[in-house]
Amino acid sequence: MGQIRLNENQKKAVEYKDGDLLIIAGAGTGKTAVITQRILHIIKNEWAKPSEILALTFTEKAAEEMQIRVDQEMEYGYDEPVISTFHSFCDRILREDGYNIGIDGDYSLMSAAQSYIFTRRHIYDLGFKTLLPKGNPTKFINDFLDHISKLQNEDVSPEEYIEYAKNLPQNTDVEKEEYVKSNELAQAYKKYADLKIENSRLDFGDLILLTIKLFRGKKSILEKYRKRFKYILVDEFQDTNYTQNVLVNILKKGTGEKEDKNSTPCLTVVGDDDQSIYKFRGAAI
Repeated sequence: MGQIRLNENQKKAVEYKDGDLLIIAGAGTGKTAVITQRILHIIKNEWAKPSEILALTFTEKAAEEMQIRVDQEMEYGYDEPVISTFHSFCDRILREDGYNIGIDGDYSLMSAAQSYIFTRRHIYDLGFKTLLPKGNPTKFINDFLDHISKLQNEDVSPEEYIEYAKNLPQNTDVEKEEYVKSNELAQAYKKYADLKIENSRLDFGDLILLTIKLFRGKKSILEKYRKRFKYILVDEFQDTNYTQNVLVNILKKGTGEKEDKNSTPCLTVVGDDDQSIYKFRGAAI
């Protein structure tokens, strides 16, 4: 196990081979070390090739640290596992296979500030009538982008939002007013999504949502990735939002209601249910 000394429970987690594994542990108990040592154990015992291992985490710093730990214990020039953040992993998929759903692989990834500037530039192209304020639109644009981000984190596509808005009740004056606003917002969400694609722009929320759309719409692409990875490991699982959890489940089970046993990766998730630091970003597991 290299220079890392594992206690009995950590050793059990690292060496576990009988299917999927949920590891619950508190802060400072070596959760990331267990993930790293499990990756090394899988490689050294030839349960899978390094390239057949996918490890997902939340920050570039955590992914880099995990990669360094693995590199230190492997021979020079070895075939590396995929150790990445959720967003970087999806970015890689969309640049390689996004053309299957009309995405330019050379798209620009927008920061929050760039998304604001892009929205402001196209604010009158989004079809707002009753919602657009007559004065300074700054707060309105920020609120609109926050709303879009929440929809993306909840795996709500523009088409699904339009369908939801169309079916809202209109029995009272209040309901009629809400119906008009919701439908206007839903159409703006769709137009905003289309404008980004047309201009080869995506934001961070698009990365996971569009990867899920790609997997759901193009089963051959999904199967390519499901067959590529025999082991999927997720660090700090308590910080996953709904969309990230959907992505993990699609990679694990496919898009059918029942798990596809023919090419099912083995899933390991590590988390502390008392320590979700990304609740402000929609962590909801």
